[in-house]
Amino acid sequence: MSFLSATGMTCGYGAADIIHDCTITVGKGEIAVVVGPNGAGKSTAMKAVFGMLDLREGAVTLNGKDISKLAPQDRVPQGMAFVPQNRNVFVSLTVEENLEMGAFIREDNEIEDTKNQVFGLFPILAEKRNQPAGELSGGQRQQVAVGRALMTRPDLLMLDEPTAGVSPIVMDELFDKILEIAKTGVAILMVEQNARQALEIADHGFVMVQGRNRFTDTGEALLANEEVRRSFLGG
Repeated sequence: MSFLSATGMTCGYGAADIIHDCTITVGKGEIAVVVGPNGAGKSTAMKAVFGMLDLREGAVTLNGKDISKLAPQDRVPQGMAFVPQNRNVFVSLTVEENLEMGAFIREDNEIEDTKNQVFGLFPILAEKRNQPAGELSGGQRQQVAVGRALMTRPDLLMLDEPTAGVSPIVMDELFDKILEIAKTGVAILMVEQNARQALEIADHGFVMVQGRNRFTDTGEALLANEEVRRSFLGG
């Protein structure tokens, strides 16, 4: 059974539908990747899953519970965390303060433990814990954004273009960290422009074209699909 099941989603902006009958699923500890050309509706689908857009049709369930009507802030306590592509850190706050902001909904006594786990996952953040996030490199800021999301102790981590604008080396490092997070049992849903590299670490992939599911399969099968390779992966 899928931990996240977003089925038959149709929604958009104003009167215009951007995604049509779109379905995305991911199991616990699995990585699901949404790829496709620019303008395919990938980020719109992600926003719909997180409740930033109202569905005209379809439903979103998390761990068997229908959350289709919940606002984004009410989905976070249900176990969702979302890292947007842009403006995903508080630039004037230190690294440590950014992480602490991620724990705002928690009332337990284990926040320091979670913070130390994040520092263990991203050692560079421990080194720069007192440095303003605005002074960090793009890759380091992305680590802060992911780390802050992990401070909520999510069951589902959603990442919108996590490797946008970073070097190939940093991209590989981020993908390695994403694999590490998934091994802890967290379900990961990711929109990614670096489609080939993302599918290499994905359990499942969804190729979107013009707001619709064009291909749905395992990451390995999509990489081996000749039409997918030719049309979406550069041959």
